[in-house]
Amino acid sequence: MSTIGAGYRVSTAGESHGKAITCLVQGLPSCLRLTEDDIQPQLTRRRPGQSNITTPRNEKDKVQILNGINEYGVTYGSPISMIVHNEDQRPKDYGNKTMDQFPRPSHADYTYQQKYGIRATSGGGRSSARETIGRVCAGAAAEKCLKECYGVEIVAFTSAIGHVKLFPDTKEYPCAAANPAFNTLIDNIDRKTVDEFVPTRCPDTAAAKEMEDLILQCKEENDSIGGQVTCVIRNVPTSLGEPCFDKLEAALAQAMLSIPATKSFEIGSGIGGTTMRGSKHNDPFVSKTEAKKPVPKVVQESGAYLTGAAEVNGPLTTTTNYSGGIQGGISNGNHIYFTVGFKAAATIGQDQFTATYDGSSQGVLAAKGRHDPSVVPRAVPVVEAMAAIVIMDMACRWIGPSRLRDLLIAHYEAEDAKRPADGDVAV
Repeated sequence: MSTIGAGYRVSTAGESHGKAITCLVQGLPSCLRLTEDDIQPQLTRRRPGQSNITTPRNEKDKVQILNGINEYGVTYGSPISMIVHNEDQRPKDYGNKTMDQFPRPSHADYTYQQKYGIRATSGGGRSSARETIGRVCAGAAAEKCLKECYGVEIVAFTSAIGHVKLFPDTKEYPCAAANPAFNTLIDNIDRKTVDEFVPTRCPDTAAAKEMEDLILQCKEENDSIGGQVTCVIRNVPTSLGEPCFDKLEAALAQAMLSIPATKSFEIGSGIGGTTMRGSKHNDPFVSKTEAKKPVPKVVQESGAYLTGAAEVNGPLTTTTNYSGGIQGGISNGNHIYFTVGFKAAATIGQDQFTATYDGSSQGVLAAKGRHDPSVVPRAVPVVEAMAAIVIMDMACRWIGPSRLRDLLIAHYEAEDAKRPADGDVAV
């Protein structure tokens, strides 16, 4: 299926070397102020050709909203469709004799051929990372709504490339969540800071340099390397998620593992946390008053805070957050954070031993095309998009579009009240 979500429903279409990538979004509440300017920044962060460690494919990735908003850029509450045209397709890069005969090792060529009896011979079609454009469009729209309703902030960053880790596990800190430096980072990190560390998007000078050197080494050797992206979601209202099969962490895992090239998902303390004893790993509850945690400014300015902070705040917090902001499958109001593992890109410039599609002979595949030596830095906005889609879906299912609309109206009324009236002078 090319559709995700129940309350906030996203469908995408388009292939790597087709004419365009499109997405259809249903469930976005009415009265949201939304234009292409709200979507484009995330697409620009995802686009190819950003540096010498990304694919040289030259795409502007300009988005156009086709319907679902009025002439003033306000949503009707009806389905919204968006389109991004492909401008630098080179299907002939994939038309050589060996690529027609041999499936690329660890790529989707063979499984698509077996399942459908046909495959996209140029670029992998729907299995290409170019498919994620539709996700980023839908995620940016969801994020705009979540921020204006609840002050939600979503920030992802590169936390590992190959063996180089930003927060390596140690005896003292068996997982990143136990490291005070990690917790300080996820409290304060923002996208502007992350993007200051392009091309790797790892927010540490020494680690970023080591990661970049490793990616460049792989590029020079016509090889690729994998890594990890860590994401934090702040100011999430409590009560999102359901028991059993629709747990919030399960929805996040499904969304993240649907991204091309993903291999793992860890929430909260993750695998490292399994080595800790319960007496250390449990998150003790404490009243927010006792914890003296101030309400973030972005939450104070949101419609939710102005019209009833109970949805966002609740009376309790915890002294630690190994749970990753989710307990029993339901958000508890703390930061939600998780890490997604990406494998090395399957298509590389080296000759690789493989077999023909029909199994009649062995041979060597000489792959062509333009590919990232590491997909991780450009996956950062894709992870953020999928996180926004899941949180928005859960908000629509639990809170409902009508309540979200009311929160938007409250937010805009407060925002508009701050602006000087016609004839007034701003001071």
